[in-house]
Amino acid sequence: MPSPKKVAWSQLRVGVMAIIAMAVLVVMIFLLTGSKGLFAPKVVLYTYLDDSAALTEGSAVRLNGHPIGAVKRIELSGSKEPKRIIRMELSVREEFLSQIPVDSLAAIGAENVLGTKYVNIKKGSSAQTIKAGGEVPSLDTREFDEVVQSGYALLTSLQGILKRVDTIVGLVETGKGSIGKLLVDDELYNRLLSIERDVQKVSGALASGQGTVGKLLYDDTLYQEIRTPVARIDSLLQDLQQGQGTAGKLLKDEALYTEIRATVKELRRVVDDINAGKGSAGKLLKSDELHNRISSTVAHLDTMLERLNAGQGTMGQLLVNPQLYQTLNGMTAETHDLIKDFRANPKKFLRIKLALF
Repeated sequence: MPSPKKVAWSQLRVGVMAIIAMAVLVVMIFLLTGSKGLFAPKVVLYTYLDDSAALTEGSAVRLNGHPIGAVKRIELSGSKEPKRIIRMELSVREEFLSQIPVDSLAAIGAENVLGTKYVNIKKGSSAQTIKAGGEVPSLDTREFDEVVQSGYALLTSLQGILKRVDTIVGLVETGKGSIGKLLVDDELYNRLLSIERDVQKVSGALASGQGTVGKLLYDDTLYQEIRTPVARIDSLLQDLQQGQGTAGKLLKDEALYTEIRATVKELRRVVDDINAGKGSAGKLLKSDELHNRISSTVAHLDTMLERLNAGQGTMGQLLVNPQLYQTLNGMTAETHDLIKDFRANPKKFLRIKLALF
């Protein structure tokens, strides 16, 4: 059985080793978390927000992104002002107080949309710096919430897009759709290969000058035949520019231009006279009296035609009365027979009887 002295010595060694292990563990934790100035003096600053945005105690406090402390406490302030509902107690290293102007602003930031949140103090421009126990004004956290919500919406939409892409990839892998058939359908591949071969044949035929297009590319005779009309057109354009021919004179002859211009002026004058009611054509278009006369004449003709159609008057009877037509036809026939008989025997109608008394 060990003596009490040895037992006490063993317990002392275990205790010392435990203390050393705890000290090493604490140092390792601070080194891993990036904390500096473990034994540096700290002061307390306050800031008020309308929402903590799920920020937790122990979160980092940064000055323009540089770590200067941690959030010591988050609690309700009891105030009814919208921007002073949450009070945060910030534990900041004293050496950084001289670098925090009084017009600096505190806001909640995050490493990314879903990352760790922290309090970031944006450095102001005032010459006066904040004192220990002072208040750092804050920005509205609603902007941060909107950014987070928009980030969630973006992630949701990206998730939907990824699902659609996954569905499309699945269809392509199973050979569905045009792209899927293009990738897995041997028949479609063979068709494309056949088309590619035909294209190569056509290209070879063109390169060898075969066919209409090949001759167009390589046959000098066809080139000359095409060049001849082009030369003629060029010559015609030169004649036009030199004022030769009717079209050339029309383009270049100032006398012809003057005559055409005078004719146009005369036509304009005639049109103006017609619009002004001058001359027969102008009166026909503009004169109400002539219009009334023409209308009256047309009305009389219309009345006369109605009377003819109704059989009134000699002409009307002639048009609609069959008996009068037959009588005139009979008289015409008798007159014709009389003339015929007269021509055949004129002596019959030319007797002269002389009587002496």
